[in-house]
Amino acid sequence: MGLTDYESATSRAAANYDLRRVVELLLRLHSPHIGIPSVHLAGTKGKGSTAALIASVMSAAGYRTGLYTSPHLLDFRERIRLDGKMISKAHLVRIMDYISPMVEEMNARTCLGKITSFEVMTVLAFEFFHRQQAFFQVIETGLGGRLDATNVITPNLSVLTPISLDHTEVLGDSLAKISAEKAGIIKHFVPVVSAAQRPEAMAVIRERCLKTGSKLIEVTDSYKAELLGYTAQGQSLKLSGRQAEYRLCLPLLGHYQRQNALTALASLEALVEEGFKISNEDIAEGFGQVRWPGRFKVIKGKPLMVIDGAHNQEAAAELLLSLQEYPPAAKVEKEKRLLVFGTSFDKDAGAMADVLSGYFGTVILTHSLHPRAMKPDLLRKAFDGRGLKVLEADGVPKALELAGRIAPADGLVCVAGSLFVAAEALKGQSQPRSGTGSK
Repeated sequence: MGLTDYESATSRAAANYDLRRVVELLLRLHSPHIGIPSVHLAGTKGKGSTAALIASVMSAAGYRTGLYTSPHLLDFRERIRLDGKMISKAHLVRIMDYISPMVEEMNARTCLGKITSFEVMTVLAFEFFHRQQAFFQVIETGLGGRLDATNVITPNLSVLTPISLDHTEVLGDSLAKISAEKAGIIKHFVPVVSAAQRPEAMAVIRERCLKTGSKLIEVTDSYKAELLGYTAQGQSLKLSGRQAEYRLCLPLLGHYQRQNALTALASLEALVEEGFKISNEDIAEGFGQVRWPGRFKVIKGKPLMVIDGAHNQEAAAELLLSLQEYPPAAKVEKEKRLLVFGTSFDKDAGAMADVLSGYFGTVILTHSLHPRAMKPDLLRKAFDGRGLKVLEADGVPKALELAGRIAPADGLVCVAGSLFVAAEALKGQSQPRSGTGSK
């Protein structure tokens, strides 16, 4: 059985989460996840970017570093990286062929329920890092934390990025409940770094740290990010941490990436305190080399295009702030700003429309190929009556084609609402070109 078979045969939302399945499969592989120093991340926003920043710096510091994230945008292999390089197809097939008989045997017994696609992916990543003799691994949770398949490691550091309402059907219907699930990655006496949180979330995190005896480092007033300007390479920043100040260039654009950079910096300084050898130069080099697609990705052309995977109200607000701050986008007049928007049916489209509709003159509603994608006719309810022109397009390629016809050369096309929509926009680097739009 291949990975695509697992993807189509199981549903993460419907899964009966049980860590015993992952533990059993790992035991059959002689526990490849044990013995490798690790950072474990959970949160609602910024997990992937923060994980990528930490991993990039650890590689720059000379540690052979594995990075496991999800979901992928363009290639499944993006999820499993070693020193920035995706797992090769040969390694992927070899390990999959090795563990498939074990998975099928476990599924035949079904006493613990069938192993899910994400559980298989997670075990595959641990096995790959073990075979490649990784000295360090950065592991991002898939969903939640407490019962997430990745929560089988005892890391050197637990990291919590900003927590907000998301996946409420699985994690709970309140911020406190969701925070408790995310804080489930916190282990006894393992230090914790937390990004700035809402009071309800931070209260849960503090309580969990008290119970586990974990030192808590909060990314608050002790950490500051100052934007010095924009260069061809990205944002020029001055970051202030607990240990030093750092001047560096961050290729990742967007206001929110500065917050992710501070969380990554706090994590790296915590690792230094745990005995890892990471210099200021390593931090500058690692930050400067990081790559993370689908988050405020700017494609320069006529019109200017920005692709962002913002998929909830908080992320939409950060996207708006980033657009207002980024000079090439900020100078575009409202009537020349066009939003291509699609999201999933389990997301709050109305809340995102509340944030974004006032900034754009036109919105093209569309949908990704993902089965959870909301159809444009349903999305229209979120945008009608908000003072902008509302159009529909059947699929992302047609939406971009339409945008290319109506956007002026000096305009802005922003794609947002879903990582799946962002991925389809990125695929082939499709770039709307000015057609019949006003000049």
